[in-house]
Amino acid sequence: MQSLNVELGERSYPIIIGSGLLGDPQYILPYIKGRQVCIVTNETIAPLYLATLLEGLKGLDKVDVVELPDGEAFKSLDTVNRIFDVLLEKRHNRTTTLIALGGGVVGDMCGFAAACYQRGVNFIQAPTTLLSLVDSSVGGKTGVNHPLGKNMIGAFHQPRLVLADTDTLATLPAREFSAGLAEVIKYGLICDSPFFEWIEENLQKLLTREPDALAYAIERCCADKANVVASDERESGRRAILNLGHTFGHAIEAVQGYGSWLHGEAVAAGMVMALELSRLRGDIDAELVERLRAMLEAADLPQQAPQGMTTDEFLQVMQVDKKVLDGKLRLVLLKALGEAIIVDDTPRKMIINALKNCGAE
Repeated sequence: MQSLNVELGERSYPIIIGSGLLGDPQYILPYIKGRQVCIVTNETIAPLYLATLLEGLKGLDKVDVVELPDGEAFKSLDTVNRIFDVLLEKRHNRTTTLIALGGGVVGDMCGFAAACYQRGVNFIQAPTTLLSLVDSSVGGKTGVNHPLGKNMIGAFHQPRLVLADTDTLATLPAREFSAGLAEVIKYGLICDSPFFEWIEENLQKLLTREPDALAYAIERCCADKANVVASDERESGRRAILNLGHTFGHAIEAVQGYGSWLHGEAVAAGMVMALELSRLRGDIDAELVERLRAMLEAADLPQQAPQGMTTDEFLQVMQVDKKVLDGKLRLVLLKALGEAIIVDDTPRKMIINALKNCGAE
């Protein structure tokens, strides 16, 4: 078991990483504020891990469960209303604790519900996918999608605890595991060049889910993200580097339909686009782009735009992205391996050329 902290003053919280954590009350009960709990999960995860989590919550006065449909397509206000329905019908008060048991979609919706219910209640992240273990469960970003843009409705609301039980990765489908690796690779690119080189050397161990390699990668990603979040909690500056590839990736998800491409798959292709644009700007060389492509190829992740998707479709969606500020499209690019930058002066023609070089029509 490993533990590290996200340092945010009075809102600081631990990330506890290890095997067999979900059912052990010593790791979760100290972070439950009152005597009421509402677990938010989905129909895929509930049969696998709900009973284990309930074991660790014995003795509480009230434990209710909201079981949501599975998938990005259901990440909406309508679905979040199901959580509010249960909280109100079961008379949960302001000391209740919501627990997100699932991947990034469950975590985002549960956290958003916690941010809104009675103007903010306690919540805990219990991530069950690689993507949520290394990225979305940490940092307090919560929200839902809108047909015109991903995560455009949400709030910053920090959890009290991230309980990262690595045993949950044993049942993760191969496609979702690969999608999570895209976010792992991202950390090496944006702020941790030695980690990027470690991933290159140990990718096969990660793909075969070798326990020591996985534990190291998860801890390294969480530490990198915790450092970035601690320096810029509400994304007024440096935290935006965590979005490498995401502006392009969110456009893919919106145009293709949420759930058609997994988030990590869209981010993978988006990172190639971001690095290709960085190359066109003269900041990095073609070798780094090819190193990324090789890693994504080995992980069975896409490196090109979806077939038939046009540059106009990309740009139209990207113009309503959260990173547009005062009419300028801000993009996260690379100055060098391990050094991300935020730019808002990239010529439209150069963006179009980068997209075309990555398969957009």
